[in-house]
Amino acid sequence: MMSSKRAKTVAVALGGLLGLSLVLWVSSERVRYAASAAVDHLQLMASRVPVQSLIDEPDTPPELRAKLETVLRARRFASEELALPDNASYQHYIEVGRPEVGWNVFAAPEFSLEPLEWCFPVAGCVVYRGYSSEANARAFTGELSEQGNDVYVARATAYSTLGWFEDSLLSTFMDRRVEYVVGIILHELAHQQLYVAGDSDFNEAFAMTVEHEGLRRWLRSEGGAEALNRVRVGWDRNDKRTRLMLRTRGSLGELYAGGLSTAEMREEKKALLDELRQSLCVIDADCASKEASRPVAREKRPLNNATLAAVATYSDLVPAFERLLAREDGDLARFYEQVAVIADLPANERGERLAAVNE
Repeated sequence: MMSSKRAKTVAVALGGLLGLSLVLWVSSERVRYAASAAVDHLQLMASRVPVQSLIDEPDTPPELRAKLETVLRARRFASEELALPDNASYQHYIEVGRPEVGWNVFAAPEFSLEPLEWCFPVAGCVVYRGYSSEANARAFTGELSEQGNDVYVARATAYSTLGWFEDSLLSTFMDRRVEYVVGIILHELAHQQLYVAGDSDFNEAFAMTVEHEGLRRWLRSEGGAEALNRVRVGWDRNDKRTRLMLRTRGSLGELYAGGLSTAEMREEKKALLDELRQSLCVIDADCASKEASRPVAREKRPLNNATLAAVATYSDLVPAFERLLAREDGDLARFYEQVAVIADLPANERGERLAAVNE
């Protein structure tokens, strides 16, 4: 369910998925979207294979078998040590047959930092819209662009059904390092643990906090000092990138509220984003070589209001959740209880309560 963090193509819910099929009272376009999401999910579910059977299968590649065994240990650790849901999720494997399971579309007006939202049953209102077809995602992106919006299409390697169905391990992320795979599982189980319909910022920041804390604890339990150090280096780099992007987002907010003409705002906006791009290249010391070797990937991650909104969704509230976890002395069960109390508050009070933690 991320940026961004998943600049790591964080795994996110594909627009509410199967629950969307219930929306027969809305516009025909939404019915088609709902039906398509439901069919896509059912097709994936039909190809599930139990993880244990793959482990026992003699023809399973040794590297995949070892990773599956490790993932099963991590899955047990998540329930027994991290108080995350103990269910059948991530006990099955699906060969998707392509590098990604879907594409998420983010959008924001040309001179606004507020992302567009799409509302569905179960998921509530979310700041992205998911597609299993890249062509459909690109077509929708084109419509949004024609309306004058900044857009961003992010590849999704995973998604969550928010506990309504058993989520599976997908081939789209199983070829990554095991700590990345475990991080996805923890992130999506956090969505199953607690999800507030209509509050993407709250949900993603909570899941990010659980993912990071859970991954630290699991790697320590496995004696994975090298992997933990590698993860910390990556987190540090992402934190630096995120701070730069959020600082630029703040500058853009001031620009949009400054009363300049449209032409002047466009010019200043371009200058701020160009400066951000160069600053990000300083953090990525090999930026120049990456630009040369991965032009397509770079092209699909433009810097604009939509990408900055996506980053903010996954990161703005993380420090507050981390302070709340520290206040509970790292006790995750108590932490979940406190988060649930805040989640029950009216939307306009949740951020205020989190901001007040340890002030």
